[in-house]
Amino acid sequence: MRTKKYSNLYRLVHWAISIAFLLLLITIFLRLTWLNKYSVAAIIETYLSDTDFTLTQDQLISLAKKIRQPMWDWHIYMGYVLTGLFSIRFILPLFGKMKFQNPFANNLSIKEKFQKWTYIFFYICVVVSLATGLIIEFGPKAFKKSMEEIHELGVYYLVGFIVLHWSGVLIAEFTDQKGIVSRIVSGSKKEK
Repeated sequence: MRTKKYSNLYRLVHWAISIAFLLLLITIFLRLTWLNKYSVAAIIETYLSDTDFTLTQDQLISLAKKIRQPMWDWHIYMGYVLTGLFSIRFILPLFGKMKFQNPFANNLSIKEKFQKWTYIFFYICVVVSLATGLIIEFGPKAFKKSMEEIHELGVYYLVGFIVLHWSGVLIAEFTDQKGIVSRIVSGSKKEK
């Protein structure tokens, strides 16, 4: 059995995209939990209850948003990085450096077709998320609310894809593609 070797370029792009997604997920997690605007507003309100100073609920929410804004800026920066990385990912096959996923190839098993369709679906979802994020930042304000609603759905496909991806990697590692994890880390090639 011949195993696939991952080039340095492939591994660099793979891990850069992985890290960018991880950082995006961290900012989403923080925004939905500890740095939720209502939670932060409640902390401020509790703190102010021991003083003679009070703020309206709108003022508390506005202050909470300002407190968490530096963290959310990182979400935006990682979105720009991911846009660049995916642009590179889609351009490299044109130069023969990486392959496009082709689920229509005749010699593929059902498992391989499923894998390729999963990646295509994932890429489409990522492009939609990146496009809506860019429209939120740079597009007309009239589209902002509808783009935010679409953009926020990205967390569901991302978490789903990560679970599916890691499940597939672990299954492959312990069945027919032993060493796949070490190859994506080191790029080494094994032949039997």
